[in-house]
Amino acid sequence: MNRIFTPDRAPAVAIWLFGVAALVFAMVVVGGITRLTGSGLSITEWQPIMGALPPLNEADWQEAFRKYQEIPQYSQVNAGMSLTEFQGIFWWEWIHRQLGRFIGVAFAVPFVVLLLMKRIPRRLVWRCALLLGLGGLQGLIGWWMVSSGLSERVDVAPERLATHLGLAFLIFAGLIWTGLEAWFGEEHSRSPAGWSRGAAVLLGVVFVQCLLGGLVAGAKAGFIYTDWPLMNGSVLPPVDWGQGGLAFLHDPALVQFNHRLVAYALFVGAAVYAVQAWRWRLAEGMGAAAFALFGVVAVQAVLGVITLIHVVPIGLGVLHQAGAAIVLGVATWNLWLVRRSQPRLFTSGPARLL
Repeated sequence: MNRIFTPDRAPAVAIWLFGVAALVFAMVVVGGITRLTGSGLSITEWQPIMGALPPLNEADWQEAFRKYQEIPQYSQVNAGMSLTEFQGIFWWEWIHRQLGRFIGVAFAVPFVVLLLMKRIPRRLVWRCALLLGLGGLQGLIGWWMVSSGLSERVDVAPERLATHLGLAFLIFAGLIWTGLEAWFGEEHSRSPAGWSRGAAVLLGVVFVQCLLGGLVAGAKAGFIYTDWPLMNGSVLPPVDWGQGGLAFLHDPALVQFNHRLVAYALFVGAAVYAVQAWRWRLAEGMGAAAFALFGVVAVQAVLGVITLIHVVPIGLGVLHQAGAAIVLGVATWNLWLVRRSQPRLFTSGPARLL
């Protein structure tokens, strides 16, 4: 980028979008805590407005507890739980939902104000509107996820959890990308197609890995196969193929195996990408972004193994989920930077990464 800033830049819009991205990151962290503490089904109703108020007296608490006692998770997992113990899981789910409401307000209100003030560049209005729509959809997806665990299951369906988590990551990446566009303004330069494709593939693989992580969490596979590099002493433990295609979503052995395979592919791909960036001596920060991406991928891989062999303690599990968001954020920044930068290359040949 020859120009750091352009006349089309909107710093106020960028700050707003980055602030909301930080809130979404916090939401991912709280969501991890909610999942690992088994709190997600403690609130058995979806009340977007009235649900903002927690139980205010003893009678309200007893009523909320009574409703929880009617679902399978209580009778099959938490039978005999005291009211005090119930309150412990209730508050995490309430905080999770309350943070979701706050994010909705933190996005919608400034969006309307900035739109009326004509501070949002025209080319970004539709993107912000789309992000607002995705945020509303996330609330519906969240309840769709929770409802899967209220009648026949003791937890939520893995594919619904992965969908909910994946949409959160999609919104997070969209906020970062749009914020960068608002801060730096419109740019017309483009890097050679090979580098753009390489960066896009890496971002896509990171996103797929996040979805697979959601399936692992939903199937609780991290609590079953806790050795590495093998899985209970085997390359791949027996898979229940009687489920058919659902085995790829529900079978603990298969979903963790797939998560591991994609992790290996991502590690190698990020390493090759960083080496290529060093070989071609990319300019305009592209080289630094490539090595930053490999760095966070490597840290996340090590953290994943440590989390696994310690049987997913809450602290490490939440840190690993937060790490996934960081990797996605860096991969998003890397692709954005590549698409706007003209790399400085050796004169010995063209720049083709893929």
